[in-house]
Amino acid sequence: MALKRPAIKNIPYEEFKDNETFEKLVEELNQNGVNIAVRSLDWLFDWGRSHSLWPLTFATSCCGIEFMAVCAARHDIARFGFEVTRNSPRHADVILVSGTIVKKMAPVLKRLYDQMADPKYVIAIGACSVSGGPFRKSYHVVQGVDEIIPVDVYVPGCPPRPESFLYGMMQLQRKVKVEQFFGTTNRKERDPFKQEYKERSEKILESQEEA
Repeated sequence: MALKRPAIKNIPYEEFKDNETFEKLVEELNQNGVNIAVRSLDWLFDWGRSHSLWPLTFATSCCGIEFMAVCAARHDIARFGFEVTRNSPRHADVILVSGTIVKKMAPVLKRLYDQMADPKYVIAIGACSVSGGPFRKSYHVVQGVDEIIPVDVYVPGCPPRPESFLYGMMQLQRKVKVEQFFGTTNRKERDPFKQEYKERSEKILESQEEA
């Protein structure tokens, strides 16, 4: 069976004449093994990004102590590629919101999120950042950081154990791995919730000014 001229570099055309030639090559490769991985470029980028997410150094209360514990030798956050904590939001990929966010702190958190480069992610750590925690319906505490910024993963607990931290990070890794980096993630797109978050932020700022 004659084949069309294959466009393969460094391999003479004469070596490709019929299907038997291809089958012979495949058989040789299967016998000897090769250092080749055939996957999409999206998969490669997402695999690399999911194992090199740099968190922002950000903690406001007791959940920050658990964050220190998960970075220590016993739990070793470096196993998952999260150990490179950054002090600048321009270097960070993810915010681990560890602790209570009061209304006076809300504009600062929003500013840090806006200064991060896309794609960026948020993990709400602990009951306070998820829903207000013991300060539920309090006049001075934000009832969940999702009122200010979009949250990707929620980790409940007061405070959550280091194992919960690691589980939340692995959930974020799974989310990153299924993204299409060349299709949507690396493009600046309209956020459908942008207007909603803007209105929420304005309400929080107004209540802060009134207080």
